[in-house]
Amino acid sequence: MTQYVVIGNGVAAVGCIEGIRKMDATGKILVISEEKHPVYCRPLISYCLEGKTTPEKMAYRTPDFYKKMGCEVYYGKKAVKIEPSKKVITLNDNTLLSYDKLCLATGSSPFVPPFTGLESVENKHSFMTMDDMLKLESSINKNSNVLIIGAGLIGLKCAEGLKERVSSITVCDLADRILSSILDTECAFMMQKHLEQNGINFLLGDSVASFEKNTAIMNSGKTVHFDVLVLAVGVRANTSLIKDISGEVNRGILVNTKMETSIPDVYAAGDCTEGEDISFQGKRVLAILPNAYMQGNCAGVNMTGHSAVFDKAIPMNSIGFFGLHAMTAGSYYTAEQGGELYEEKTEHTLKRLFTKDDYLTGFILIGATDRAGIYTSLIRDRIPLSSINFERLKKTATSTAFSAEKRKQFFGGVV
Repeated sequence: MTQYVVIGNGVAAVGCIEGIRKMDATGKILVISEEKHPVYCRPLISYCLEGKTTPEKMAYRTPDFYKKMGCEVYYGKKAVKIEPSKKVITLNDNTLLSYDKLCLATGSSPFVPPFTGLESVENKHSFMTMDDMLKLESSINKNSNVLIIGAGLIGLKCAEGLKERVSSITVCDLADRILSSILDTECAFMMQKHLEQNGINFLLGDSVASFEKNTAIMNSGKTVHFDVLVLAVGVRANTSLIKDISGEVNRGILVNTKMETSIPDVYAAGDCTEGEDISFQGKRVLAILPNAYMQGNCAGVNMTGHSAVFDKAIPMNSIGFFGLHAMTAGSYYTAEQGGELYEEKTEHTLKRLFTKDDYLTGFILIGATDRAGIYTSLIRDRIPLSSINFERLKKTATSTAFSAEKRKQFFGGVV
C-alpha cells in the first residue's frame, strides 16, 4: 500500500487529496497541518471579521471530509526536515513519518521588514489565517485607531473588515498606489477614491521609518498614532523544506507542469510554488486559490503513478470593497512591449483589455465584471483573436463572438 504525505492543509492540500483518491482508493494519506483547524477558505477571514460569516461557515469541505477521504491529520504539527534518501519527514515534536510520495502544500508566510522599534509595539498582528483574525478581533474596540502597513489585497480586505468595528483606519504603503501588483495607476486611483469615500485613510509613497510604542514615524517625517498595528507588507513562499535539501528554489519551489520538484517523488502545489504563467510566458509565483486547487489535484493524480498536466496557470484576482468589484487576469503588455490596449470607461466603471500577437493577454474590469470568465478563457486557452469576432467581444463578453464550432468546444454549445 502506497503511503502519501501532504505537508499543509489548505486548498492545494485538498486538491492533492482528491487527486489521489480519484486514482487510488486504498493508499494511506497523512496530512500535516500546522494550523489546528480543518481546511477553510482563507479569503473569507475579512468577512468573518466584518461579521458577514462565521468560522464554521468558512469551511472549505464538509466536517467528514478527512474521514471520507481516509486521511489521518496531524493537527498543530509542523514538518521541519525531509530526508529524501530515507523518505522520512521529521515533525517539530520529533515524530518521524515515512512516505512513498510527498506533496508540499506549505503556502506562504507574512513578510515583516526589520522596522526599527517594532518590538516596542505590543498590539501588532498579521492577517493571513483564521487565528490571526481571531487575535485581531479580540484586540479591537469601537475606540481603536488602526494602522495597516501594506495597501495590497490583504491589507485592504483587513481594512474593509475592520471599518465598522473601530474608530479610524490608516493604510500606508511605500508604493504610490494601492494594489500596485495588480492595478495600473488609473485603475488603482479609482479603487482608492471609492475606499476613501468609505472612510479609509491612505498614506501612499510613504512607509514607517521607526516605531516608538504606539507611534509610527514615517519616512516623510509625519507621525501616526495608533492602538492596533496590522502588518500586511507582503508574503513569501514557504520554500525552506526544499531549499534545505538542495532542491531547486527561486521565489517559490520550482515545479514542472506535473507539479514535480527537482527531488524524486516530491511534488509541490499552491502558494509555495513557482510555475509557468502562460500569459507571461515565464515562471512566476501565482498565489491564487483556483490555481492552488488545480495544482494540488494535478500533483495528487501524478503521485499515484497516473498522468496529469497543469499548464494553464495565469494570475487572476476577483476583489471587491464596499460594493465596488474588480476582476483582473493575465499580463498587461504596454505599447512599448508590442501590446495594444482597448479601453471603455465611465464615471464608475472601467474595462481594459490587453492584447499582443493576436492573443488576449490580460484584462482589468472595475464595476462591470459580468461574464468575465469568457475573457479568462481566451487567455487561459490561448485562443487566437483572429479566429473569433473580437470586435464584438470587446464590447460585450458573449459566446456569440465565437463560431458555432468553438462555442461547442469551449461552452458546450451555449449561445
